[in-house]
Amino acid sequence: MEPWLRNLLILAACCYECRGEDSVSQPPGDVIATEGEQVTLDCQFDTLDTSPYLFWYKQGANDFPKYMLRRVTFGSDNVIEFQRRFDAHLNLTTFKSASKSVPLTIQRLQLSDSAVYYCALKPTVTTGYTAPLLW
Repeated sequence: MEPWLRNLLILAACCYECRGEDSVSQPPGDVIATEGEQVTLDCQFDTLDTSPYLFWYKQGANDFPKYMLRRVTFGSDNVIEFQRRFDAHLNLTTFKSASKSVPLTIQRLQLSDSAVYYCALKPTVTTGYTAPLLW
């Protein structure tokens, strides 16, 4: 095989892999709210997986990320401490180019809700931002 052809095949294989990459994005910056209010934290994702697993984690100051909840196409679960005031809805579309999301809603904000919240797509794509800061 000619060297130029071998290099072309390797390049084609690399580019093919790039097209199917999963991604997660959350708006940068802080969310500022008042105690007792409701806030929704956005999480957009893209995947070719038809049954994605989406997760939310909460990381307080000087603490490790704590698993909060999971959303899948036909099911969900919340850790006990996050069942009453925390909810997320998995928004999927049938169009590959349309955006998909899993926004997290926190009701009746408390000072203890001040943390960094991470959205994750199975297996390892994560992103996060600090929210909410209470006044």
